[in-house]
Amino acid sequence: MANEVGEPGSSMHGVTGREQTFAFAVTSPAVPTDLTAKFALPVDSEHKAKVFKLFSFANPHMRTFHLSWISFFTCFVSTFAAAPLVPIIRDNLNLTKSDIGNAGVASVSGSIFSRLVMGAVCDLLGPRYGCAFLIMLAAPTVFCMCFVSSAGGYIAVRFMIGFSLATFVSCQFWMSTMFNSKIIGLVNGTAAGWGNMGGGATQLLMPLLYDIIQRAGATPFTAWRIAFFIPGWLHIIMGILVLTLGQDLPDGNRGALQKKGNVAQDKFSKVLWYAITNYRTWIFALLYGYSMGVELSTDNVIAEYFYDRFDLQLHTAGIIAASFGMANFFARPFGGFASDFAARRFGMRGRLWTLWILQTLGGVFCILLGLVGSLPLAVATMILFSIGAQSACGATFGIIPFISRRSLGIISGLTGAGGNFGSGLTQLIFFSSTRFSTAKGITLMGVMIVCCTLPVTLVHFPQWGSMFLPPSKDAVKANEEYYYGSEWNEEEKRKGLHEGSLKFAENSRAERGRRVAAAPTPPNLTPDHV
Repeated sequence: MANEVGEPGSSMHGVTGREQTFAFAVTSPAVPTDLTAKFALPVDSEHKAKVFKLFSFANPHMRTFHLSWISFFTCFVSTFAAAPLVPIIRDNLNLTKSDIGNAGVASVSGSIFSRLVMGAVCDLLGPRYGCAFLIMLAAPTVFCMCFVSSAGGYIAVRFMIGFSLATFVSCQFWMSTMFNSKIIGLVNGTAAGWGNMGGGATQLLMPLLYDIIQRAGATPFTAWRIAFFIPGWLHIIMGILVLTLGQDLPDGNRGALQKKGNVAQDKFSKVLWYAITNYRTWIFALLYGYSMGVELSTDNVIAEYFYDRFDLQLHTAGIIAASFGMANFFARPFGGFASDFAARRFGMRGRLWTLWILQTLGGVFCILLGLVGSLPLAVATMILFSIGAQSACGATFGIIPFISRRSLGIISGLTGAGGNFGSGLTQLIFFSSTRFSTAKGITLMGVMIVCCTLPVTLVHFPQWGSMFLPPSKDAVKANEEYYYGSEWNEEEKRKGLHEGSLKFAENSRAERGRRVAAAPTPPNLTPDHV
């Protein structure tokens, strides 16, 4: 009984009724607390945290959260470190507009492949190894920027640094294994949003480093090169921290748990098959291509756009551009929170409507950004555009964890790769030639956002419905156990490999919404031991 009254280290520690109320606690009776588990935070039957304490470092849930977002933040800083220094780099390397555009495409194209691989690594080996090794392997490529001497070298190095953006997949996968589905929108949104802030922070950091190094006596063409040593060392430091302090799952690292028989070793072919044959995967890859994708595109062009169009100083343009990325501090978490909030009343249908509204609004403000001619209006419109696009990113990953339990890593990877593919395609069409001015390209990019958001209306879950259609009327198929259990064949079920999916199904019943949350689950579908 000691554990039930809040013994330190128990799952009930901090929920005795005498402590502060946590705004993001899961209180639904549909998600019971596991009173036998010994964690600093209350957990569900999968040992996923039901509370999100932002300023806590409780192990393993909150420690994983902070390691995850900081490592992703570091990769964003290095990937876009060149963008605010382009006016200096282009003079040093004699870059043309085509070279600059191709470098922008290259910086986000590399991670199309690496994000696909990272998804499989997370599913089969765990997110800790994937994140730590990638971030450390990317460090030498960041240092290589110091020695670039031609346009070809500049494009190649930016391409290689961009591989590190696959840490986004490990970030989102990791959060989905550590936190309950009722708060996963907020947690995913905050982790990725704070990581994405690196795209804004680098707009401030790199010009500042450049200025300090130049004041110390370096020439302009040497100062920008030395500045790249800082993000390079950040890669090494964060890689070591993730490897030594991180943990794959609430109960331990995947390899150790597999040796004990607590976690089954899945087959890559099966994991891949259930990811690519789920049509929802491809719809969300497209949607993310025009939320996260346009954010990446904008990170590459926004500083140069304000510098050239409004004749600003480099540092001033960098500050304005930084506000676009720094909006991730609250915008993406807001999108995740809005998704969770809508789900409490309307279930999954609320999440889908929230995504469509936020992403469409982002597209509208993107259109306006390319049309306004005054600096104050341009800044205001840019901020509203960034909030819409980044909130949509958060809302997207409030839904992704529900598409598949078995293939979550690969689906996260495909969705993330869709973001990079959309960014590369957008930059190639609108910002890599003289066919369109940057302002015209931004406006047309906004039109594409609005159009490419419409397929969200086609997403339907038989147990929860879609934006316009109710759940299936089939009493057998219209439940969570059937949906997630269908990813396993009878032989795998006899071995008990599907038990994790059934536990997830049990914890995801809240996606039915308030009006149907109390709907009974059809009999004989949930075993007694789950």
